[in-house]
Amino acid sequence: MNGQHIPGTPVVVDFWRLRDVPPRCLFFLTHMHADHTSGLSASWPYPVHCSPVTGRLLKRKFKINPKLVVELEVGESRMLYVNCPGVPVTVTVTTLDANHCPGSVMFLFEGYFGSILYTGDFRLSPSMLTHPLLNGSRAIDVLYLDNTYCHPSCQFPTRDVVAKAIVELIRDNPECMYLIGLHNLGKEDLLVTLATEIGTWVGVSPERYETLKELEMPAVFSTELGQCQISVYPFHMVAKSMLSEMNSASSAIAILPTCLFSGAGAPASPSNPNIRVFPYSDHSSYDELRQFVGSVRPRSVQPVVRNFTGERRTIFTRCNMGVFADLLDPSPPVSYGLQPV
Repeated sequence: MNGQHIPGTPVVVDFWRLRDVPPRCLFFLTHMHADHTSGLSASWPYPVHCSPVTGRLLKRKFKINPKLVVELEVGESRMLYVNCPGVPVTVTVTTLDANHCPGSVMFLFEGYFGSILYTGDFRLSPSMLTHPLLNGSRAIDVLYLDNTYCHPSCQFPTRDVVAKAIVELIRDNPECMYLIGLHNLGKEDLLVTLATEIGTWVGVSPERYETLKELEMPAVFSTELGQCQISVYPFHMVAKSMLSEMNSASSAIAILPTCLFSGAGAPASPSNPNIRVFPYSDHSSYDELRQFVGSVRPRSVQPVVRNFTGERRTIFTRCNMGVFADLLDPSPPVSYGLQPV
């Protein structure tokens, strides 16, 4: 689970184990990926603050009481009240686009604890560097940073560059069928780009099709999975056995748009030549993280991801926020007092 109760605050982000958080907290959800929703269920008893898109997906997937889903528009600032014993307090939250997957957001929290920016998972976009809350003009005491690829070896191109490379592969091999390995949510824009540039339908499962309708994506998708030139399958299913089945009838190429192996000491591509890995990432590269921290200029940085698993476990230094020391605001932290409403 990539979430936590932020120490010294009533704020809990992407963390759903009630026994491990104090009472009278405010709960926030950055986006709907499984590693950020573990613990949520229809029986969840407290309000969940999230973007409108995440709110729709949350109600559909987990059947949470709609009255408990508090939707915050991107760019909106809202004052929330916390009934702490003896001293009721307020927390102001501002929601910012995280450019990660549909509905993903960052949260800026301001209150008696100072100012805390929590990115969740994000991919840097040029507009972030000029945003008035992210360009250094607003003092940020603590930045909780998506450190998924926080290592100098984690370098990869922009999504547009990688999407063009995938389009070129398909155009150069028009006789092939293409299997795209994806997780349940994310990279929908890539699929739309492939469909419009190649001029074909993209086959998806009925469940993914319903999600795409919920997201109001362009009408380029079909439930004729396996019958379209491009079809989407679960990431873990795009394997050699599936390719063997496909190749019995026609030539097939599997595409894995991921930076999962970036900087992990693992091979960049599988041994099977019909499985192509393209470095298409919804997380920021190391250089992009440096750009972002240099723009925000927080007083301190904390990692969002603290426990790496699988191949990425070989890079323990991804949790070392000392790599940003030269980019921090050197001014001393401000002492804040608990103020009654």
